[in-house]
Amino acid sequence: MEESAIKRIPPHSTKAERAVSGSMIMDSDALLICSEMLVSDDFYQGQYGVIFDAIVEMYKSGIGTDLVTIQEKLREKEVPPELSSVEFIGELIGSVPTSANVKNYAKIVHDKSVLRKLIKVTERIAGECYTDKTPLDEILDDTEKSIFDVMQNRGGSEFEPIRDVVLRTLDSIEKAAKQKGHITGLETGFRDLDYKTAGLQKSDLI
Repeated sequence: MEESAIKRIPPHSTKAERAVSGSMIMDSDALLICSEMLVSDDFYQGQYGVIFDAIVEMYKSGIGTDLVTIQEKLREKEVPPELSSVEFIGELIGSVPTSANVKNYAKIVHDKSVLRKLIKVTERIAGECYTDKTPLDEILDDTEKSIFDVMQNRGGSEFEPIRDVVLRTLDSIEKAAKQKGHITGLETGFRDLDYKTAGLQKSDLI
């Protein structure tokens, strides 16, 4: 049978997706690692993407993850009963002997996701080439932009532990308190402007 007649399955690793989900339930450190590398759309199996979002939402709300809390959260999301069952969640946890290798699991999930995105882009571009109705310059520009978008979006979410934000903010407050005068940022040399703005701050868009 010719390869073109065979239905090809997009790149994915069910074992890695299960391992990531189980590790995130077991270990908050694993959760932080995965949330920096992945987003829910990176999971080929939709149920693991839902679990990923649920665990991240729980962490942000200060809710610990265990069999009971994750089950309740999944019920709130109105997932099919088999996905919120104690048996299913227990199997996820039991499938991971240790969360120490979670970064490797997450990388596998991430890499497969990028491959699937590239396949979609190349299939769409190939379709435009075969129809031969779009100017070449437009096809080339579209190809370049699409590949660039895949490269830009291949990282994970912008999730940051709240303790890091708090410590950084406290440090800024402490430095400002020690500084003499009313200028807490970078002086511009214009007295009236510095007086009104307290100097140029890091978060300012000038």
